[in-house]
Amino acid sequence: MSNASTKQKSIKCLVWDLDNTLWDGVLLEDEQVTLRPGVVETIKALDARGILQSIASKNDAAHASSRLEALGLEEYFLHPQIGWSAKAGSIQAIAEALNIGIDTFAFIDDDPYERSEVTYSLPQVRCIDAVELPHLLDMPEMNPRFITEDSARRRLMYLGDIQRKVAEDAFAGPPEDFLATLGMVFTVAHAQEDDLRRAEELTVRTNQLNTTGVTYTYDELRAFMNSDDHDLFVASLTDVYGDYGKIGLALVHRTQEVWHIKLLLMSCRVMSRGVGTILLNHIMAKAKLHGAKLQADFVETDRNRMMYVTYRFAGFREVKREDRWTRLENDLSRIQAPPSYVQVHLLDDPAPHLDNELLDRELSGGAASPEASVTATPSQLPAEAL
Repeated sequence: MSNASTKQKSIKCLVWDLDNTLWDGVLLEDEQVTLRPGVVETIKALDARGILQSIASKNDAAHASSRLEALGLEEYFLHPQIGWSAKAGSIQAIAEALNIGIDTFAFIDDDPYERSEVTYSLPQVRCIDAVELPHLLDMPEMNPRFITEDSARRRLMYLGDIQRKVAEDAFAGPPEDFLATLGMVFTVAHAQEDDLRRAEELTVRTNQLNTTGVTYTYDELRAFMNSDDHDLFVASLTDVYGDYGKIGLALVHRTQEVWHIKLLLMSCRVMSRGVGTILLNHIMAKAKLHGAKLQADFVETDRNRMMYVTYRFAGFREVKREDRWTRLENDLSRIQAPPSYVQVHLLDDPAPHLDNELLDRELSGGAASPEASVTATPSQLPAEAL
């Protein structure tokens, strides 16, 4: 177990320059530029590892896109920024579109001026000289500890997100009506052996919607999974556009009197889908059914304030605080039902501390309003809770 902030960041997205980096030559001078040796293999290997890729290039957008399509590579690049803007601004736009931290980005470019501009404006970004291309795949930050089924499909899942965004922008009704068109199915289950690599990956990659910022190794998670006094839950989500994969994780320590949430996290990719509290409410309902008090830890980081707000919005109150660490407790007098536009599947395997029928009854006391079910925002929280 370790604090994520003390570890070197793995790269989540590599941003490519085009001229004299992805391909040899300058496109505006030669319409038939050819790819540099090893580029295709590198792009496909990074894609298989779950590392997203994009482009920041000073070029004519239509011309460059046409050439990428002709080379069979256009589909590998998400939210490409091709134009005449500063590359630091282009990388920032990509980070915002993908909703991942700028400190998990790398940028490869042949021009030292462009790398210096990015380093000056975005010092968190790892800048790489294009001459290092042959060694790119060997860099430690380009080699995740595990390659999971979800990581191998990551680009396709983000392409699904783009389709959802296009549909949402074209939808004329209220947001909750659009969410109802998605046919979302949210599944909660006890973690199994096949889930542990993805579970470790979630603790490493998820920074915004993570209650403690603590990472757990595969072996630690396996021990919790097999423990008689811990629950390790994984959550997944699907909709009409495809599978989001495993997007949530919770670790609960149980005693007869107190259930203690040691970790709760949710992928930022589902932040706007109104499902952020379903896993938490599931744990709350189970604790209530078994007559236990429910406590939770929160450790403040530079980007997880939203999870503190989520706890407070769900009825947790502070009982102890030391520096960045806070212990919260919930009297379980109010548990939200899942939003009406989400179908919830509980796949808990039989255990003495579980009664699915009672749990379903506890959670079916009336559908929550969409607004109440979305992960809380500071503007929704009473002033005294902030």
